[in-house]
Amino acid sequence: MFSRLQRFYTSIKVVADMGMLAVAFALAYVTRFSGIIPVTEGIPPWEDTLISLLMVLVIFPVTFKQSRLYATNRARTNTGEVFEVFKSTITATLILVAATYFARERYSRLTLVIFVAYAFVLVTCSRLAFRYVLSEIRRRGHNLKSILVIGAGELGQRVIDTVEGHRELGFRVTGVLTLRPEKVGQYVSGVRVIGHVDSVNQVLDTQPVDQVIIALPLEDQAHVKRLMEQLALRTVDVRVVPDLYQYITLYGGLEEFGGLPIIRLQGDPMEGWSRVSKRAFDILFSLLAILVTSPLMLATALAVRLTSRGPILYRQERMGMDGRTFPILKFRTMCVDAENCGAMMTSPEDPRRTPIGTFLRKYSLDELPQFFNVLLGDMSLVGPRPERPVFIEEFKRQIPRYHLRHKVKAGITGWAQINGLRGQTSIQKRIEYDLYYIENWSLLMDLKILVRTALGGFLSKNAY
Repeated sequence: MFSRLQRFYTSIKVVADMGMLAVAFALAYVTRFSGIIPVTEGIPPWEDTLISLLMVLVIFPVTFKQSRLYATNRARTNTGEVFEVFKSTITATLILVAATYFARERYSRLTLVIFVAYAFVLVTCSRLAFRYVLSEIRRRGHNLKSILVIGAGELGQRVIDTVEGHRELGFRVTGVLTLRPEKVGQYVSGVRVIGHVDSVNQVLDTQPVDQVIIALPLEDQAHVKRLMEQLALRTVDVRVVPDLYQYITLYGGLEEFGGLPIIRLQGDPMEGWSRVSKRAFDILFSLLAILVTSPLMLATALAVRLTSRGPILYRQERMGMDGRTFPILKFRTMCVDAENCGAMMTSPEDPRRTPIGTFLRKYSLDELPQFFNVLLGDMSLVGPRPERPVFIEEFKRQIPRYHLRHKVKAGITGWAQINGLRGQTSIQKRIEYDLYYIENWSLLMDLKILVRTALGGFLSKNAY
């Protein structure tokens, strides 16, 4: 029921957004070609206009989804909602301009500018109106469903917090039952423990309950069978929350395979179109980066050749997605015999560096060949920085969840790096930032990280 209601509300948002975008497009067209503004180059054929509209109705909703505008987020304020719509509208517009350029579709630039203004205003008003209506419905207590939670422990508390975090769905937890008599009369996340589990029939007879959620820990699972036998004689909806959430690490959840429910404790953060879109993003921008930086790479290669003996490029084994290793490419910044005594971390005054090496590392110029790693598919533009296998086994033992950073491709830059976590900084803190990136990934986030990197994100005091 929860997922069905959430999908229902999401579909309303999608339909409303598409309706507002269509209206904005029509208003922009009328504003531009109705005679208010002089037309000097003629009116585009209606076929081209229709194609542009179809592109708008595809690109904008997809961009909104990537920006998590269709995800439930009660913590987001009205101001935050407006700002997110603004950012997503600008991003979608840039994608639309690129798409129309490569598709060689004819469109009026002024019409596009007018459309963006109308789209932002109409979508924003639609979103704020939707939030206001839901708020009023909730405030007046209409169409509320009551929930009885069985389990007053940590799992029961998590259920209550989750339900309260999605109040727009119209559910309220009205009471909690417990297996611990001493907890009766106490409160769990603001909800009163109204009795013992044995009194479930009495509670259902005396109180209106639409749904029962059983949230008992693993050690109390023996009571579930007896509860299910009692509830089977009732018409109330029954849900069971398995006590496995503490084992869910990344993109876990419930899925169905051939009618068989399966609990996924750990999943792939990028599947299907998410993986395709990220790979397309990497190919497009790495090609552009190689083209733009090729003069700089040639100059750097010449500087490395003239200042020290040895090869220009340095290949080093790193670990990437799914634990697979690959040779990372860098401009050589150390002497050819730098690791004769074994692998070592770099230090601020590392004597192994070449005359030009310190400069290249300070400005991250030694990383430029990694655009070819991205083009080959070994890396991504954005992702956790790859480590050497010789260090990874030690990190796995010391840092919980370290291995989860290998669920995605390693990156040239990342969320940790633009926040100053480079060189000999806290590995623990770096992993926290890497996992935050993986859990909140979107193409818009990748673009944001790349922009911050280009504006100086790699000019860090820890870069050596």
